Amino acid sequence: MTDPAQENRAREILNARRDRRQIACANPEELTMEAAYRISRRIRDMRTDAGERIIGRKIGFTNPTIWDEYNVHAPIWGYMYDTTFNELHSTHSRLSLAPFCEPRIEPEIAFGFARAPTVGESEEDLLASIDWFAHGFEIVDSLFKDWKFEAADTVAAFGLHGAYLCGPRRHLKDEDPTRLLTALQTFQIELARDGETIDIGQGANVLGSPLKALRHAIEVIAADPDADPIAAGEVVTTGTVTRAFPVNQGETWSTNVTGLPVDDLKVVFV
Repeated sequence: MTDPAQENRAREILNARRDRRQIACANPEELTMEAAYRISRRIRDMRTDAGERIIGRKIGFTNPTIWDEYNVHAPIWGYMYDTTFNELHSTHSRLSLAPFCEPRIEPEIAFGFARAPTVGESEEDLLASIDWFAHGFEIVDSLFKDWKFEAADTVAAFGLHGAYLCGPRRHLKDEDPTRLLTALQTFQIELARDGETIDIGQGANVLGSPLKALRHAIEVIAADPDADPIAAGEVVTTGTVTRAFPVNQGETWSTNVTGLPVDDLKVVFV
């Protein structure tokens, strides 16, 4: 895909988001993953030029149990902004679905960095670079009808990121690191819709644990010479622990988390 074609695709994706309309996938022979990440960076520049501020990154498709469902077989990453990241002041919240085309919900773990992480760090050292962690909901959205796409399409279109609802933070200084390393692998999240359990996932679903997914993302981003490395103060979300499910107005979605010291969450969609 030529530079002018990438520029046009970036504008088409941004306009589709603004107008809440879906678009056709790109020609897979033209849209390589490299071109898709270049489009993603161009969109980043357009959004920040318009006044949005980058909060951090989201990692997607870190749960191999859903790869076949979406015909995507490796993790991706994208940017999060102050316009899409929502710090919850309560474990109960409301969110309008008006901005989205085909929204789905994903219960995830987020990490906030006290210092910039380093490639090759052990999990223990990586944990020491983190200031806080939290449980949240990512609302993912597809600009492509019926969630049918190629992996490169998802990279170019915001990494499917629509919004993140971040629950109360837990600070690492208050935790036993050794116990937390184990807990991040073994914890479970029960996801319910209107009080009925829809799915149960565990930390190990996310490339072994959310911390392992985080480590993978750090390495992938650092290997891209055109990508800014993750910096101190950034927030990184690590991918869904359960499968992703469509959400509709009037529904209440909630979680019950066991084995990890984070708050259960409930969100009503309006």
